Amino acid sequence: MTSVTPSPATGDRTATESLIRSSDEHSAHNYHPLPIVVATADGAWMTDVEGRRYLDMLAGYSALNFGHGNRRLIEAAKAQLERVTLTSRAFHHDRFAEFCTELAELCGMEMVLPMNTGAEAVETAVKTARKWGYRVKGVPDGRARIVVAADNFHGRTTTIVSFSTDPEARADFGPYTPGFDIVPYGDLAALREAVTEDTVAVLLEPIQGEAGVLVPPAGYLRAVRELTREREVLFIADEIQSGLGRTGRTFACEHEGVVPDMYVLGKALGGGVVPVSAVVSSKAVLGVFRPGEHGSTFGGNPLACAVALEVIAMLRTGEFQQRATELGEHLHAELGLLTGTGRVTEVRGRGLWAGVDIDPAYGTGREISEKLMDRGVLVKDTHGSTIRIAPPLVISKEDLDWGLDQLRTVLGA
Repeated sequence: MTSVTPSPATGDRTATESLIRSSDEHSAHNYHPLPIVVATADGAWMTDVEGRRYLDMLAGYSALNFGHGNRRLIEAAKAQLERVTLTSRAFHHDRFAEFCTELAELCGMEMVLPMNTGAEAVETAVKTARKWGYRVKGVPDGRARIVVAADNFHGRTTTIVSFSTDPEARADFGPYTPGFDIVPYGDLAALREAVTEDTVAVLLEPIQGEAGVLVPPAGYLRAVRELTREREVLFIADEIQSGLGRTGRTFACEHEGVVPDMYVLGKALGGGVVPVSAVVSSKAVLGVFRPGEHGSTFGGNPLACAVALEVIAMLRTGEFQQRATELGEHLHAELGLLTGTGRVTEVRGRGLWAGVDIDPAYGTGREISEKLMDRGVLVKDTHGSTIRIAPPLVISKEDLDWGLDQLRTVLGA
């Protein structure tokens, strides 16, 4: 957590430019990364191939909540690498039961279905809700529907983009999977109207990350919880980005005292070391599965379980939630001062997570991200004029302030 002064640019971009050209030539252009090439990282800092250091204010979209190279996580991974890394689910292994037990307890749930990526976990949640709807609720076969929110981001598989409202994620990937109803985020009346006898679940992000860190109106999540109970519908909380300490609580739903029927987890669950995701729910919900109906060769593998168990142990201390609360209050207080500069139109978020809307007359989110990169700070844009700030929870206050100083400079504030 110590503060590190960023290295000055060397002026020699040869290595970086060569590697970027090679990447552009041989990899599909499904991302538009900033023009740096990272070689090493530690804590909240990354170093490129030319030796320049950058303050990471994105944390792998919350996958790196505990920082780069966290020693507890690296040691847990190393120890497991020497023992066994994969058995497939054809056999039991000695870390699986402990992982499922500990994660279920952390969530206040009973059962865990482990996968690898966040999108896989969302797909699993969709399948679970449909199967529960047919076998438990009694929805006629083929009629199950799930209500989702506009501007959502749950992944990019074919089914998930079928209920996306983002043209970039959706266009040219049809035909689309049916069975989803889209309502405005935060609009309880629209949600109530959309729920029918065939509705099996409401799937929401407690805070919409990709949309620009949108926080719903106060009381919205509580009202969703009440409505879903009333109508015998599952409330599924996608906490892939918002969960595991990011907002100052273990889960963002906790800010309204809400416990959903199902958590969808990923990103930080693997500590930025290995991909780990999971669906966590009750026996009444996850108990609908029978052998052969769903699975993953790597889901719940020994290495993933070992790392995730260390993540769970770290979260149990409350240290990271407290850091996100305290530093988050400072972050939002400082960002709030920028709204009066004429450069920033709005700031949203919770904990160490913020969406900053830049006045389009001053620059796009991409342009601001590139200017910050030139000053040694890494953020990323979304939806044109918004930048997201989500540093690792281990960042020091001094480093956070230094990063905010660079943002003020870039904005001329």
